[in-house]
Amino acid sequence: MEISGIISALIIGLIIGVLARLVLPGRQHIGLLLTIAVGIVAALVGTAIANGLDVGDTDGVDWVEWLIQIALAAVGVAALDRAKVRR
Repeated sequence: MEISGIISALIIGLIIGVLARLVLPGRQHIGLLLTIAVGIVAALVGTAIANGLDVGDTDGVDWVEWLIQIALAAVGVAALDRAKVRR
């Protein structure tokens, strides 16, 4: 993976993670780096799921893929938040 791929993965992870935090009600007790990590993992897994579902190629933004990624990130952020609060 080239440096541009790593930078774009970080930016996409940040966007997905922040959108997931906006979807969740209340305050989350996890940091920015953990949010980015959850966003990156959700982006990768969400892309794999969308490709597995064969939602089709679009000329523009693939909204179904974005929704899957954001939903996965929201679940990940909520799970990590609950795990951190219980400690």
